[in-house]
Amino acid sequence: MAERRTRSLRGRITLVSTAIVAVTLVVGALVFVLVLRSVLLDEVGTAVERDLEQIETELDTGTGVAGLDADDDDVIFQITDSSGALIAGSEALDGRLLTVRDGGDTQIVRVLGENTDYLVAADDQDDTTILAGRAVENTDEAVATVAVLLAGAVPLLTGIVAVLTWIVVGRALAPVERMRREVDTVTSSNLDRRIADPGRNDQIGRLAHTMNGMLDRLDTSQRAQRQFVSDASHELRSPLASLRQYAEVAQAHPDRVDLDDLSEAVLDEGDRLERLVAGMLLLARVTESSIDRTGTAVDLDDLMLAEARRLRDTMALSIDSTGVGPARVHGDQNLLGQVVRNLVDNAAQHASGRVNLALGVVDGQALLVVEDDGHGVPLGERDRVFERFVRLDESRARASGGTGLGLAIVRESVQAHGGTVRVVESSLGGARFEVRLPAVDEA
Repeated sequence: MAERRTRSLRGRITLVSTAIVAVTLVVGALVFVLVLRSVLLDEVGTAVERDLEQIETELDTGTGVAGLDADDDDVIFQITDSSGALIAGSEALDGRLLTVRDGGDTQIVRVLGENTDYLVAADDQDDTTILAGRAVENTDEAVATVAVLLAGAVPLLTGIVAVLTWIVVGRALAPVERMRREVDTVTSSNLDRRIADPGRNDQIGRLAHTMNGMLDRLDTSQRAQRQFVSDASHELRSPLASLRQYAEVAQAHPDRVDLDDLSEAVLDEGDRLERLVAGMLLLARVTESSIDRTGTAVDLDDLMLAEARRLRDTMALSIDSTGVGPARVHGDQNLLGQVVRNLVDNAAQHASGRVNLALGVVDGQALLVVEDDGHGVPLGERDRVFERFVRLDESRARASGGTGLGLAIVRESVQAHGGTVRVVESSLGGARFEVRLPAVDEA
């Protein structure tokens, strides 16, 4: 548990923030101490320069060096001749000579036999050298006092920052932890649960909204899967029941069942069962990932004209394909061919005598149109017609072998290709299906 807490986001943020503040405070304290010492030494140096000017002035006027307190150990001076012999000096020097390095305005020296450092300045006259200085002991004590205070304040401030950061980060992450616990309780059996909205328009609020949206999509997907399984089992039960019924009747009354009739019934139900399974497998295969991996450039006009020829050869309908122009899209040719075939078969199934096909590129999209002169689709059913196992004309659809999956395959295939499909009223009086897909730029 201790290892887990150390690696938690709260602990890492606190550790990093505290480390940054600690380094900043330490560097700041060091810089402050150095700057403070430099400023104090500058003030002492200014005082030494004034002492030196005062000595020179008093020597020039012939009044001696009475202006400096000879008994003050913090203030020293000495005057030497050109040979280095002492002419005059402060009481603190006790007749000892101070030697300074050549160059520089001021420098720190220590009087021989003493533990006090002095900041001194020297000036060469015609035949004398004047030197003045002041003790820096008070300056060093002041700097040391400040350094001790900072040495105690930096850990204290660092500790305060660590505690405040731990508290603030904990409160900031509390809603996230609450949401995590709520999501952790969500299972496949209670996908209807949602995260409580914190009522804030910030990252936490947007996270809650996003997670609720994700749960909505998972719930919708699960409901669709359950509905699909339920519908599929119902649809599969019907041909299986028919096959079993024919077999039982033939077994119980072999003299009443003709072999040709039995074979025809079995083949019809078997074909219907095969188409149901094929449709469900095709729906399972319609995914964007598979299209992205295998997609190629597909000429929709070739698919449309091929379906038009097939209808002319198999049905006594008027098929108008003069409106089919060139259009190319990127995708799975088999799926797109299935889309065209399902729309054309649906139109032929419900047409009274005429089916029109059209294709073109409008605003960068391929517009595919299939319309018939049948009864059309009622306004309230135009969305539901694309759902799985939906038949608006139950008796006719079953009689013709319809599975109720054709338009569902159309919608999901088109959406997987980044397109849209809708049904509106046709000028022929029936239904007009419009499919829009992103067109391939021929340039």
